[in-house]
Parts: sequence; structure tokens; C-alpha cells
Amino acid sequence: MDLIGFGYAALLTFGSIFNYKRRGGVPSLIAGLSVGVLAGYGAYRVSYDKRDVKVSLLTAFFLATIMGVRFKRSKKVMPAGLVAGLSLMMILRLVLFLL
Repeated sequence: MDLIGFGYAALLTFGSIFNYKRRGGVPSLIAGLSVGVLAGYGAYRVSYDKRDVKVSLLTAFFLATIMGVRFKRSKKVMPAGLVAGLSLMMILRLVLFLL
């Protein structure tokens, strides 16, 4: 079972819920929940086949790109820098699965 992938998905999901409760942005909540569900589905796929990393890799790459740009603009570690860094670590981990 891909516990790290499921933990990453849970962090994204709960982070979007927390952000919604704090700021009230519905589009941000929908985007965060969608990405969290996609990351969870990717972790589910990796759990059954270690080489089936397409969904997880695409999700992590998307988040690393979006949050990396936001971090570069705002220079705020929370949440953009944290999510970008975690997404980069997930990309590295998933690429190592393929080797």
C-alpha cells in the first residue's frame, strides 16, 4: 500500500478544507478537493502496481508547477512553498519507482 501517497492526498484534502474554513474561498476548496481526490486515486493505483504512476506523477507535477509559481510571486512558505516542496519530493519518489 502506498501510505506516503495516501498521506500526501490527505494533506492536500485537509489543507483545502482548512483553508476554506479560514478564508471561505469556494473555488479554492473545489480545486483543492479535486487535486486531493486525484492524488488519492493515484496512490490507489500505485498500491496495486508500483509502475502505474501516471496519475500520481501528473498530479504532483501540476501542483509543483502551480504552487511553485505562487511561491515565487508571494515568497510565502505557507502554503505555496510547502505544497510545491512536497510535490517535488513526490515527483522524485515516483520517478525512482520507475527505475
